[in-house]
Amino acid sequence: MRARIGTVLFLGAFFAITTNLAAQTAKSHPRVPLTLAFTWNGMAANTVGGSGFWMNGAGLQLHNQIWRGLGIVADIAGTHTGNMGSTGVGLDLLTVTFGPRYTWSRRRLRFYGQGLLGEGFGFNSLFPASRGTTTSDDNFATVTGGGVTRRISPRLGLRLFEADWVRTQLPNSTTDVQNNLRLSAGLILHFR
Repeated sequence: MRARIGTVLFLGAFFAITTNLAAQTAKSHPRVPLTLAFTWNGMAANTVGGSGFWMNGAGLQLHNQIWRGLGIVADIAGTHTGNMGSTGVGLDLLTVTFGPRYTWSRRRLRFYGQGLLGEGFGFNSLFPASRGTTTSDDNFATVTGGGVTRRISPRLGLRLFEADWVRTQLPNSTTDVQNNLRLSAGLILHFR
Protein backbone atom coordinates (compact mmCIF):
# COMPACT_ATOMS: atom_id res chain seq x y z
CA MET A 1 0.00 0.00 0.00
CA ARG A 2 2.84 2.43 0.82
CA ALA A 3 4.42 1.77 -2.57
CA ARG A 4 1.15 2.68 -4.32
CA ILE A 5 0.77 5.89 -2.28
CA GLY A 6 4.36 6.86 -3.09
CA THR A 7 3.88 6.14 -6.79
CA VAL A 8 0.63 8.10 -7.00
CA LEU A 9 2.12 11.06 -5.10
CA PHE A 10 5.27 11.05 -7.26
CA LEU A 11 3.31 10.94 -10.52
CA GLY A 12 0.98 13.71 -9.39
CA ALA A 13 3.83 15.98 -8.26
CA PHE A 14 5.78 15.28 -11.46
CA PHE A 15 2.74 16.05 -13.61
CA ALA A 16 1.94 19.29 -11.76
CA ILE A 17 5.54 20.54 -11.89
CA THR A 18 6.12 19.70 -15.55
CA THR A 19 2.86 21.29 -16.71
CA ASN A 20 3.68 24.40 -14.69
CA LEU A 21 7.17 24.66 -16.20
CA ALA A 22 5.90 24.02 -19.73
CA ALA A 23 3.19 26.65 -19.38
CA GLN A 24 5.64 29.20 -17.98
CA THR A 25 7.88 28.85 -21.01
CA ALA A 26 5.01 29.36 -23.46
CA LYS A 27 4.95 32.89 -24.89
CA SER A 28 1.17 33.21 -24.71
CA HIS A 29 1.03 32.33 -20.97
CA PRO A 30 4.22 33.50 -19.25
CA ARG A 31 2.72 33.39 -15.73
CA VAL A 32 0.68 30.42 -14.54
CA PRO A 33 -1.34 30.65 -11.31
CA LEU A 34 -0.63 27.83 -8.88
CA THR A 35 -2.80 27.39 -5.78
CA LEU A 36 -2.47 25.27 -2.66
CA ALA A 37 -5.64 24.65 -0.62
CA PHE A 38 -5.86 23.31 2.92
CA THR A 39 -9.38 22.05 3.64
CA TRP A 40 -11.58 20.61 6.35
CA ASN A 41 -13.62 17.71 4.98
CA GLY A 42 -16.90 16.27 6.20
CA MET A 43 -18.16 13.13 4.46
CA ALA A 44 -21.64 11.60 4.62
CA ALA A 45 -21.45 7.82 4.22
CA ASN A 46 -23.47 4.73 5.03
CA THR A 47 -22.94 1.06 5.85
CA VAL A 48 -24.14 -1.90 3.76
CA GLY A 49 -27.19 -2.13 6.04
CA GLY A 50 -28.09 1.49 5.27
CA SER A 51 -27.04 3.05 8.57
CA GLY A 52 -25.68 6.54 7.87
CA PHE A 53 -22.70 8.18 9.56
CA TRP A 54 -20.34 11.16 9.18
CA MET A 55 -16.58 11.13 8.75
CA ASN A 56 -14.35 14.15 9.46
CA GLY A 57 -10.88 14.97 8.22
CA ALA A 58 -8.66 17.26 6.21
CA GLY A 59 -7.39 17.63 2.69
CA LEU A 60 -4.73 19.19 0.52
CA GLN A 61 -5.26 20.30 -3.09
CA LEU A 62 -2.65 21.53 -5.55
CA HIS A 63 -4.17 23.26 -8.58
CA ASN A 64 -2.23 24.42 -11.62
CA GLN A 65 -3.96 26.64 -14.20
CA ILE A 66 -2.73 25.51 -17.65
CA TRP A 67 -4.74 27.32 -20.29
CA ARG A 68 -7.52 29.86 -19.76
CA GLY A 69 -9.96 28.18 -17.33
CA LEU A 70 -8.55 24.67 -17.74
CA GLY A 71 -6.23 23.30 -15.09
CA ILE A 72 -4.94 20.18 -13.39
CA VAL A 73 -5.62 19.38 -9.73
CA ALA A 74 -4.11 16.88 -7.29
CA ASP A 75 -6.34 16.10 -4.32
CA ILE A 76 -5.28 14.24 -1.17
CA ALA A 77 -8.03 13.86 1.44
CA GLY A 78 -8.24 11.85 4.65
CA THR A 79 -11.32 11.22 6.77
CA HIS A 80 -11.99 9.26 9.96
CA THR A 81 -14.83 7.88 12.03
CA GLY A 82 -14.58 5.85 15.21
CA ASN A 83 -17.94 4.14 14.64
CA MET A 84 -19.64 3.41 11.29
CA GLY A 85 -23.30 3.81 12.18
CA SER A 86 -23.91 1.56 15.18
CA THR A 87 -21.49 -1.19 14.15
CA GLY A 88 -18.75 -0.29 16.64
CA VAL A 89 -16.19 -0.51 13.80
CA GLY A 90 -14.18 2.54 12.78
CA LEU A 91 -12.88 3.58 9.38
CA ASP A 92 -10.01 5.71 8.10
CA LEU A 93 -10.17 6.62 4.41
CA LEU A 94 -7.47 8.30 2.33
CA THR A 95 -8.14 9.26 -1.30
CA VAL A 96 -5.38 10.36 -3.67
CA THR A 97 -6.80 11.61 -6.96
CA PHE A 98 -5.75 13.71 -9.99
CA GLY A 99 -7.53 15.19 -12.96
CA PRO A 100 -8.86 18.22 -14.83
CA ARG A 101 -10.61 21.24 -13.31
CA TYR A 102 -12.35 24.03 -15.19
CA THR A 103 -12.58 27.41 -13.44
CA TRP A 104 -14.51 30.53 -14.39
CA SER A 105 -14.30 33.85 -12.56
CA ARG A 106 -16.85 36.46 -11.59
CA ARG A 107 -15.21 39.41 -9.83
CA ARG A 108 -13.48 37.99 -6.72
CA LEU A 109 -15.42 34.70 -6.88
CA ARG A 110 -14.20 31.67 -8.79
CA PHE A 111 -16.49 28.76 -9.63
CA TYR A 112 -15.08 25.40 -10.68
CA GLY A 113 -15.99 21.86 -11.64
CA GLN A 114 -13.67 18.86 -11.60
CA GLY A 115 -13.41 15.15 -12.38
CA LEU A 116 -10.62 13.24 -10.65
CA LEU A 117 -9.36 9.63 -10.71
CA GLY A 118 -7.00 7.79 -8.39
CA GLU A 119 -6.80 5.44 -5.42
CA GLY A 120 -8.83 5.01 -2.25
CA PHE A 121 -7.06 3.54 0.79
CA GLY A 122 -9.22 2.21 3.63
CA PHE A 123 -7.62 1.12 6.91
CA ASN A 124 -8.31 0.59 10.64
CA SER A 125 -11.59 -1.11 9.71
CA LEU A 126 -12.99 -4.42 8.44
CA PHE A 127 -13.21 -5.17 4.72
CA PRO A 128 -15.00 -8.46 3.97
CA ALA A 129 -14.06 -9.99 0.61
CA SER A 130 -14.04 -13.41 -1.08
CA ARG A 131 -10.38 -13.86 -0.05
CA GLY A 132 -11.25 -13.19 3.60
CA THR A 133 -11.69 -10.18 5.85
CA THR A 134 -8.82 -7.70 6.08
CA THR A 135 -8.25 -4.54 8.16
CA SER A 136 -7.03 -2.50 5.19
CA ASP A 137 -7.55 -2.39 1.44
CA ASP A 138 -7.04 -0.09 -1.52
CA ASN A 139 -8.79 0.25 -4.84
CA PHE A 140 -10.00 2.66 -7.52
CA ALA A 141 -11.53 6.01 -6.49
CA THR A 142 -13.24 8.85 -8.37
CA VAL A 143 -14.11 12.36 -7.19
CA THR A 144 -16.57 14.51 -9.16
CA GLY A 145 -17.89 17.87 -8.07
CA GLY A 146 -17.20 21.55 -7.79
CA GLY A 147 -17.09 24.58 -5.58
CA VAL A 148 -16.66 28.30 -5.03
CA THR A 149 -13.57 30.21 -3.89
CA ARG A 150 -13.07 33.87 -3.00
CA ARG A 151 -9.84 35.80 -3.40
CA ILE A 152 -9.03 37.89 -0.31
CA SER A 153 -5.63 39.22 -1.40
CA PRO A 154 -3.13 38.45 -4.18
CA ARG A 155 -1.69 35.61 -2.07
CA LEU A 156 -4.66 34.46 0.02
CA GLY A 157 -8.13 33.08 -0.65
CA LEU A 158 -10.94 31.09 0.93
CA ARG A 159 -12.53 27.88 -0.24
CA LEU A 160 -16.08 28.91 0.59
CA PHE A 161 -17.67 25.61 -0.35
CA GLU A 162 -16.92 22.44 -2.25
CA ALA A 163 -19.27 19.48 -2.76
CA ASP A 164 -18.00 16.22 -4.26
CA TRP A 165 -19.35 12.80 -5.01
CA VAL A 166 -16.64 10.37 -3.86
CA ARG A 167 -16.89 6.82 -5.21
CA THR A 168 -14.59 4.11 -3.88
CA GLN A 169 -14.45 0.39 -4.60
CA LEU A 170 -13.39 -1.15 -1.30
CA PRO A 171 -14.59 -4.67 -0.33
CA ASN A 172 -17.91 -4.64 1.58
CA SER A 173 -19.33 -8.17 0.97
CA THR A 174 -21.97 -6.93 -1.50
CA THR A 175 -21.27 -4.59 -4.45
CA ASP A 176 -17.80 -3.43 -3.29
CA VAL A 177 -18.84 0.15 -4.15
CA GLN A 178 -19.24 3.12 -1.83
CA ASN A 179 -20.90 6.39 -2.86
CA ASN A 180 -20.28 9.28 -0.47
CA LEU A 181 -20.91 13.03 -0.32
CA ARG A 182 -17.88 15.09 0.72
CA LEU A 183 -18.24 18.74 1.78
CA SER A 184 -15.14 20.95 2.13
CA ALA A 185 -14.09 24.46 3.11
CA GLY A 186 -10.69 25.96 3.80
CA LEU A 187 -7.81 28.30 3.12
CA ILE A 188 -6.06 28.85 -0.23
CA LEU A 189 -2.54 30.13 -0.92
CA HIS A 190 -1.88 31.65 -4.37
CA PHE A 191 1.58 31.42 -6.00
CA ARG A 192 2.81 32.96 -9.25
